Amino acid sequence: MSKISRRSFLKLVGAAAPAVLFPAVTSWAEKNLNQGDSSKPNVIILLLDAMSATNLSVYGYPRPTTTNLERFADHATVYHSHYSGGNYTIPGTASLLTGTYPWTSRALNYSAGVKADLIGDNIFGAFGEDYHRLAFPQSMMANFVVSQFQDDINTFLPADAFGKLNFLLNDYFPKDRNMALRALDDFMFQMQAKPASLVLGPLQWSLYYRDSARLATKGYPMGLPHNSTYPIYFNLEDLFGGITSLIPALPQPFFTYLHLYPPHAPYRASERFDSKFVGDGWWPNAKPVHRFSDGFSETKLTSTRRRYDEYIASLDWEIGKLFDAWEAEGVFENSYVIVTSDHGEMFERGEARHTTALLYDPVVHIPLLISAPGQKIRHDVHAPTNAVDVLPTLMQLTGNSIPTQTEGKLLPGLGGVEDFERSTFTVEAKRNPAYAPLTKATVAMRKGTYKLIYYTGYEAQDSFELYDLAEDGEELRDLYPEAPEIAKKLREELLETLLAADTPYIK
Repeated sequence: MSKISRRSFLKLVGAAAPAVLFPAVTSWAEKNLNQGDSSKPNVIILLLDAMSATNLSVYGYPRPTTTNLERFADHATVYHSHYSGGNYTIPGTASLLTGTYPWTSRALNYSAGVKADLIGDNIFGAFGEDYHRLAFPQSMMANFVVSQFQDDINTFLPADAFGKLNFLLNDYFPKDRNMALRALDDFMFQMQAKPASLVLGPLQWSLYYRDSARLATKGYPMGLPHNSTYPIYFNLEDLFGGITSLIPALPQPFFTYLHLYPPHAPYRASERFDSKFVGDGWWPNAKPVHRFSDGFSETKLTSTRRRYDEYIASLDWEIGKLFDAWEAEGVFENSYVIVTSDHGEMFERGEARHTTALLYDPVVHIPLLISAPGQKIRHDVHAPTNAVDVLPTLMQLTGNSIPTQTEGKLLPGLGGVEDFERSTFTVEAKRNPAYAPLTKATVAMRKGTYKLIYYTGYEAQDSFELYDLAEDGEELRDLYPEAPEIAKKLREELLETLLAADTPYIK
């Protein structure tokens, strides 16, 4: 019997193989690019998927997970109370790239994207033609959002640009990546559930698992990093090596959105950091199991957290080498470099990772560190900020117009002022229809030191939790029954804001 290859499989499903990348991608590496207006600063967003601020030593975490980000922080503005727009990739990414909350963009559930009349108000379009705009959404969930903006992107790198193995089919349809991703990779050939094609789906699986089993895993005791739901394998060395060489080759000024998949699960630390925190003597606080959690045991959560921390340390090692290379190239002298995430992870209350209805800080408190061109000293900001603030701030810093629909404010230290009484929001509604009022959702409002969490549609009666994060950073003492006056004021504001967001969808 003749062997079936991936190429044969692609022919079988009718996916001809033109250039995988957009023409702009295939050309930039083949020619000496001309420099544009060098008087304008470059902007680099380095987004690390599922990276929780609560697990980073740069924010005081007991384990030394981010020694290189600590070095970076010495010449950056560090935001200590920065929150995501949602607790998983689609709403978190949309909030950053549109400057609007999920209840405005409607990027709420797994099937949704940014609504049509907001697509033009994205961060790539806002930078305008003066900037060379590059996107590298290594996360396929991020691809759902970013590919909606491809008309405003000069260079679109596919998810496997620096990978080891790729069985994605949407790469072969660069003019409509979003539809190809949803119709083929997410439906016809999905990897976790029964695929729509009961003949071609299992065939793809068998080829993918055959080829992935042949990959060299040297240096990764637990196996190579890979996407947990889509057929992509990579290693951290190749990923960061590619990014290291990418940036100096771009025409200036440029804006790059680098949405990297690590440290998203599965957690695959390199041998340097694998088991690094075994027996280190530190144990997280045990917390009561929440009624909306999956009910994982404390033993399971503790071991999973350790593997996550080791993966972050592996990632941080590569970030250190990347930043050393950028330092040698002079990148920091003429670029804003932003390190952030789309959401966090949690390993407490019976819940692991982020596929949850919960909005406690580990899953929504994300890093934000911004190094301005030539910055030499550290600046710390403690007032609450949100992912929706990044877009308007970058537009202000680069002299571009701020889209009218943005709901963010200028970040303190970069044009804005610290406002401890400002209200910011995080929305979880993955089980709610995108174009309907939020009747099954969790909404968190951060105002001052308080955080109010609202649950609707999960039980017969809606419920609230209230925490004072200044006194109770672990969110263990629910003040909602104890502080009725404070609770009433915050509850009224949250519900009024939610009603205003829902009103266009109330029939």
